[in-house]
Amino acid sequence: MEDFKAVEAPKKTSGFKKFMRWTLFLFIVFLSFFIWWRYYYVFGEGVKSGELNYLVKKGNVFKTYEGKLIQSGFRSQTTGGVQSYEFEFSVANDSIANVLMNNSGSYFDLHYKEYKHALPWRGYSEFIVDEIRSMKPSANH
Repeated sequence: MEDFKAVEAPKKTSGFKKFMRWTLFLFIVFLSFFIWWRYYYVFGEGVKSGELNYLVKKGNVFKTYEGKLIQSGFRSQTTGGVQSYEFEFSVANDSIANVLMNNSGSYFDLHYKEYKHALPWRGYSEFIVDEIRSMKPSANH
């Protein structure tokens, strides 16, 4: 007698499992895009000029460089009040930070990139300086 083996039909994936896989896939794609857009998409970039007030390395877990540039000119927020223009920024590159630290008080033209939100290892600010366009010693040095 011959043995007949039952031929099994290929297993079909249930509709619910297929739906859940697609839903999970789309959720991961959407979440990846959202994180990229919120933290890595360059929202704007430009150049700010002014006198470097300070640059410090600080942080509890991630040590980042944080600085402030005082721009020339004054503006008034309220009638009779005077306030200087200040540009607060972070620096992710050690070599740029060292040049800035060694020339505090000098006049700089700094190129920056603006992100929608800060990341702890990139700095506290949404503005990240990535290039020094020019540097002039201040009149006081």
